[in-house]
Amino acid sequence: MDVILTEVENGKSKFIFPSLPEEVKGTNRTNYQSYDILSCGEVKIPKGMKLTEISFDGIFFGESKKNESIVKQWVKPAECEKILKNWQEKGTVLRLMVTETNVNIDVTISSFECTDYGGYGNKKYSVEFVQYRSLKVYTTDELKIVKFVKKTVTRPAAAAPSNKGSYTVKPGNTLWSIARKFYGGSGTIWTKIYNANKSVIESTAKKRGYANSDNGHWIFPGTVLVIPN
Repeated sequence: MDVILTEVENGKSKFIFPSLPEEVKGTNRTNYQSYDILSCGEVKIPKGMKLTEISFDGIFFGESKKNESIVKQWVKPAECEKILKNWQEKGTVLRLMVTETNVNIDVTISSFECTDYGGYGNKKYSVEFVQYRSLKVYTTDELKIVKFVKKTVTRPAAAAPSNKGSYTVKPGNTLWSIARKFYGGSGTIWTKIYNANKSVIESTAKKRGYANSDNGHWIFPGTVLVIPN
């Protein structure tokens, strides 16, 4: 299992936590609209979901501890702190992925604390993430605002093709990032691409020595994918 952060914009800047936290906490809350009704008291009506929040604590181990079994890939604690603080200050949109779990979500860092800990150069940290949702700007047509819209003559649209075409996987790509590219900035329907290309994704993973692709987690440069509508 790995906890991985990747910059969404370029897909190349990546940070793998050197050691795993003991626990990853996720919070999903329903958003309610409250009404005070004389005969019933307070009534709450569900109005969609609030943004998902994920948090965990851990330790960045110092150099004298880098050979401990819990350390998977040692990075200097000061460098770990620098990377996360930089992303937090810039409000960088990141992909948070915890392999072997269903955590695969675009986030920003809402809180990050890091302090020296023990006598081995360790740093204890606490980090919190909040789900990122892109702001969509709607057109007047989408909002059905026609009073002040200039009328134009439009030609019938050509019949939609059976799919959006094809895409050749590049280094650093994930199905999530490919979905964002073709589906208006949303990566949540990456399964649509996986289902349309399941046979080629799985066969390629096996050729690379994997038992399977872990439901599309492992994709490889050069693989040609069909992008469905």
